[in-house]
Amino acid sequence: MNRDGLANFLLGLGVGVGLGMLFAPKSGEETRSMIRNKADEGADYLRKQGSELRDNAADLVDKGRDVISRQKETLNDAIEAGKQAYREKVEQSTPGQTA
Repeated sequence: MNRDGLANFLLGLGVGVGLGMLFAPKSGEETRSMIRNKADEGADYLRKQGSELRDNAADLVDKGRDVISRQKETLNDAIEAGKQAYREKVEQSTPGQTA
């Protein structure tokens, strides 16, 4: 869920609680209990979403590190191949001499 979705959820939660308090045919104690329960549900939802976001972020960081590591290895291999090709070219152009 993105920020807009979270903001819409919180807005809907607030509006729902407010309308519920205005139109509820329940006693004050029952209304407070209902509000407390809904607030707990909202807090649980937010904890769950936060945990999922942290997990997703950790996965993305791990994947990024893997990609960078592979690119680094590829670059090192290319540099080494270039050095080897240069050495071979230098040895071919100067027969009888060591590089």
